[in-house]
Amino acid sequence: MSSSPHSPLHREHQPDAIRRRLRKPPSASHLPDAVLGGIDGCVTTFAVVSGTIGAGFDPIVALILGIANLIADGFSMAISNSQAIRAQHEHIQHARQIETMHIETIPEGEREEIREIFRQKGFDGETLERIVSTITEDKNRWLDTMLREEWGLSTNLPVPWRSGVATFLAFVGVGLMPLLPFLWPELDTNTRFAISASLAALMFFSIGWLKGRVLQQRAWRAGLQTLFTGGSAAMLAYIAGHGLRLWLN
Repeated sequence: MSSSPHSPLHREHQPDAIRRRLRKPPSASHLPDAVLGGIDGCVTTFAVVSGTIGAGFDPIVALILGIANLIADGFSMAISNSQAIRAQHEHIQHARQIETMHIETIPEGEREEIREIFRQKGFDGETLERIVSTITEDKNRWLDTMLREEWGLSTNLPVPWRSGVATFLAFVGVGLMPLLPFLWPELDTNTRFAISASLAALMFFSIGWLKGRVLQQRAWRAGLQTLFTGGSAAMLAYIAGHGLRLWLN
């Protein structure tokens, strides 16, 4: 089904619009960091709440353990995520150094690799030779092509410290929600737990729904899937706490 000549989609695919869009380097998304941090933060704190309530401990225990876990686990997860992305950067740099050495030492062999890569994509004859000549006349273009095609690496990676910050903020911000009812001592334990469960469910669903919207998936289905995942983890924590309480008593 063709789009209207005046539709946004049609305008975005005019030659000038395409050139402007492709001149801009693609920006790395921090959505995975935020989704991962938010889900893990909510699971962590609500699992603590579920476990302590299931075990019959005083609600203040849930608050203390929840906040302690929130800060410690959030910091640990942020550092781990940042280090993982840094390792990917280092891997790309290492691959670039290897390919630079190969190009400088055996340029004809590296040109043949480019030729074979694009031959396998269906190019041949003069077209293939023009592609090889165009790519290898610029060293950076040559290196980037080898990293993508031979090594299977994407150079569009987020900045490590920014990923760490995004993970930590999402972890703490979302993970704090299930603990809020425990800041009001006038509420009884059952009411606190019910509000905490409701807030956790809302957070799980909202994260999944938002992810679905951003990725242009079915938002409701994505929300329910995330809710099921987080709810299952919390239920297991409650069962474990309650079971240990019965066993030890």
